Amino acid sequence: MIRTLSTPPAMAPGCLAAAPQPVLPTTDGQGLLLRPWERADAAAFLSAYRDEETCRWHTHRPSTEAQVREWFEAYRQDWEREKGCHWAVAREKGGEVLGRMALRGLDFDDGVANAAYWVLPAARGAGVASSALAAVSAWALDDIGFHRLELDHSTRNHASCRVATKAGYRMEGTKRNAAVHDDGRHDMHLHARVRGD
Repeated sequence: MIRTLSTPPAMAPGCLAAAPQPVLPTTDGQGLLLRPWERADAAAFLSAYRDEETCRWHTHRPSTEAQVREWFEAYRQDWEREKGCHWAVAREKGGEVLGRMALRGLDFDDGVANAAYWVLPAARGAGVASSALAAVSAWALDDIGFHRLELDHSTRNHASCRVATKAGYRMEGTKRNAAVHDDGRHDMHLHARVRGD
């Protein structure tokens, strides 16, 4: 069904796909880059989903490197179709992959997107996720023109709550019984950052 808006879209189609997916540096001294995923990253990506803590919060999981490479191809297509943006979070020096950052559910009519992330076990507790989230948020809100970025996490995931808060995402409430995890349904905290925060 085609719907007609009574207002102009918040963002023009083509504002992403007209250019290659950018490499985004963090600006807080962490020495990190957000860059598109590469085929050579498949082993590091898969290792995240062999970690118990990552699996606790993520039910959509790859099982082989070949499947990861299929995901990477889907990520590339997401950019071209303006459906999502997916980055590896890597050290600027040496290129070691430390985590994942994504914007999904892109809504150009309202200028809204949803952020998602994980960090490999060896990089946890060092500010990697909050640094990467702050960098992608500044790009999305200030450079691209989104008006609002949202993220949600299980109310039991205290580490993700700290990441969101540190990156300037205000807690807006609790979505009751909103997501299924391996151990059953979870309430989810909703955080958001809007342009001008």
